[in-house]
Amino acid sequence: MSVDKKELVRRVQERLSKQNGAVEEIIDATIEEIYESLKQGDSVALRNFGTFYVRTGRECWVFKFNPSQRLRQAFGWSSTHKPKP
Repeated sequence: MSVDKKELVRRVQERLSKQNGAVEEIIDATIEEIYESLKQGDSVALRNFGTFYVRTGRECWVFKFNPSQRLRQAFGWSSTHKPKP
């Protein structure tokens, strides 16, 4: 299953008991601010989720994402995470 923007808006709306239009506006504004920050070469860190950043290559920009420890643990990726026996 893939979660598109419409589904994400619906889920956030349900979680917060907010109107669809308000949630969509907030998500759009958040994404736009992330775009603008990355275009300026700034990284964007979202606590408990991860950090988005760009690196300039020889001929292009390289987009990167560094997941947070919480996200790494959720998938068993953390070097500090010890799975339960």
